Amino acid sequence: MKREMFEELLGSVREGGAILRGRKKAARRVVIGAAGVRSIRERTRLSQSEFATLIGVSVKTLQNWEQDRRHPTGPAAALLRIISQEPQLAVRAIHRA
Repeated sequence: MKREMFEELLGSVREGGAILRGRKKAARRVVIGAAGVRSIRERTRLSQSEFATLIGVSVKTLQNWEQDRRHPTGPAAALLRIISQEPQLAVRAIHRA
């Protein structure tokens, strides 16, 4: 890894740590609402149980997201953003793993 790239990565990790400890405010926060989760799932043409299995959450968790009782965070939110961009490609890629 080139030194410049390493320094940039290290800076990002330090910034993330400062955000987690409350020393710095996050520049942005993405929240995927109920309509967004349902829309993403429907674009994959999967049932709730199939989609929940695909992304590694329980059906109840997925239903809570789709009914706006809870919101996906962290890795789940990131995975949903990826799936929203290229649903069929993401499904194929996840199934290969």
